[in-house]
Amino acid sequence: MTLTSLAQATYLLAAVLFVLSLAGLSHQESARRGNALGMAGMVLALAATIALAIDQSARPRAATAGLIALVLLVGAVIGTWQARRVEMTQMPELIAMLHSFVGAAAVLVGYNSFLTEPHADAVHRVEVFLGVLIGAVTFTGSVVAYLKLSARVSSAPLTLPGRNWLNLGALVASAGLMAWFLGSGSVVPLALMTVVALALGWHLVASIGGGDMPVVVSMLNSYSGWAAAAAGFMLDNDLLIVTGALVGSSGAILSYLMCRAMNRSFVSVILGGFGTAEGTVASAAGEQGEHREVSASDVADLLTGARSVVVTPGYGMAVAKAQYPVAELVERLRAHGVQVRFGVHPVAGRLPGHMNVLLAEARVPYDIVLEMDEINPDLADTDVVLVIGANDTVNPAALEDPGSPIAGMPVLEVWHARQVVVFKRSMATGYAGVQNPLFFRENTAMLFGDAKEQVEAILTHVAPAPARAAG
Repeated sequence: MTLTSLAQATYLLAAVLFVLSLAGLSHQESARRGNALGMAGMVLALAATIALAIDQSARPRAATAGLIALVLLVGAVIGTWQARRVEMTQMPELIAMLHSFVGAAAVLVGYNSFLTEPHADAVHRVEVFLGVLIGAVTFTGSVVAYLKLSARVSSAPLTLPGRNWLNLGALVASAGLMAWFLGSGSVVPLALMTVVALALGWHLVASIGGGDMPVVVSMLNSYSGWAAAAAGFMLDNDLLIVTGALVGSSGAILSYLMCRAMNRSFVSVILGGFGTAEGTVASAAGEQGEHREVSASDVADLLTGARSVVVTPGYGMAVAKAQYPVAELVERLRAHGVQVRFGVHPVAGRLPGHMNVLLAEARVPYDIVLEMDEINPDLADTDVVLVIGANDTVNPAALEDPGSPIAGMPVLEVWHARQVVVFKRSMATGYAGVQNPLFFRENTAMLFGDAKEQVEAILTHVAPAPARAAG
C-alpha cells in the first residue's frame, strides 16, 4: 500500500470518528466520549496530513519535518496557554475568536491556491473565489462577535440607514467581481471582493443586537465549517471537505434550533437582532411597581420548608462562578427530602449548552437538569424557583406584551410558581436591554448581591447532608 493510499484510508477512519463524535456530543451522558472520539480523529488526520506533506515536499524531508514540528510546537504552546487562562465564562468569546482563525485560514489558502495555479480552470477559480468570500465574512464577523461578547464594544446593534440594502449591494458587487475574476484571471477582482467581504462580515454581526448573540455564535460556527470545506476543495483534501460540511451543517441546524427557541427566523436575526446595550438600566417609565427584597436567611427558610424547588441559571451564575455552591446547596436540599431540579433555557448564557457544561463541571446529576419544555409544565406545582443570573429567559413580557422586542420568545414561565427568588446584582436589565416585569410581581422577591456570595450565605442556614454510614 502506498503512502497516499494509507493516508486516504486514515482520512476515512478520521471522518467516521468525527461523525461518531458529533453523535456523542448530542447527549450530556455521552459528551465526554464524543470529545475523545473527535480528538482521536483529529490526531489521525494530522498524522496523515503531515506524513503526506513530508513525502511530497520539494524541500529536503528533514527541513520540512522541522518546519512542521516548529509550527505544531508554537500552536500547542499558545493553545495550552489559552486553555489554562480562559475561564468558562469567557468560552463564548474564545470560540468566536477561533472561528476567525478558520476564516483567515480560508482566505490565505485561497490566495495561495490562486497564486500558485494562476492558469487553473474555471471550476477551481470558483472554488477560490467562494472560499475567500466565505472566509473573509467569517473572519471579520467573528472578530466583531468576540469584541461584543468580551464587552470591548457595545452589544447594541449598529443601525446604519438602509443596512439591508448595504448587505444586498455587497453581495451583488461580489457577484459582479466574480464574473470579472473568471473572465480575466486577474488578482484585482479577488482583492476587491476580499475588501467587500470583510466589510460585509463586519456589518452583518455589528447589526445584530446582544439578545441574539447565542444565534450569532452558532451561525459563525456554521460559516467556519463552510470556509473549511471551501479550503478542502481548493487543496483537494477530501477529509477537510467532509469535516467542513459536518461543522457547517451542524452549525446551521443549531442556529435553526436557537432561532426556534427564541421564536425568531434566521433571516430576521441576520437582518438585525433585537436588544440594546447590556445592562442598560430601564427608565422609571418602564417599572411596573415596587420590588420586594429578601435576605439569605429568608431564602434558606423558604427552601428548607419547600417540597419542590427549581433552579433556573443564567449567564450571571457563570460570571459569579456560583455553580459550585449552587451544586452544594442542591445536594443538601435533596438530602433533606426536597425535590430539586434545574430548568435550562436553550439560549441561557451566550453560548448554546453553556449552562449545561457549567452544571456538569460542578457535578450536578444529569437527570435533574431539564430543558425548558420539560420543566415548564411543572412550574405551577413548584414551591420555590431560584432565578440565578437569568433575566431575558424568564421575562413574562415575551408572552404578555406584543410590543416587547422579545415578544413571542419562549421563556421559562417561572412566575407560575408559588414563590420566585431572583438573584441579581441590581435592577439593571438583561443582555437584550428589556425590562422584566417579573421583578415586580407579588410572588417575586429580589436577593441582591454577588450570586456566589449569596448562595454561600444561604448554605450557612441549611444543615449539611447527613454523613453516609461506612460499609
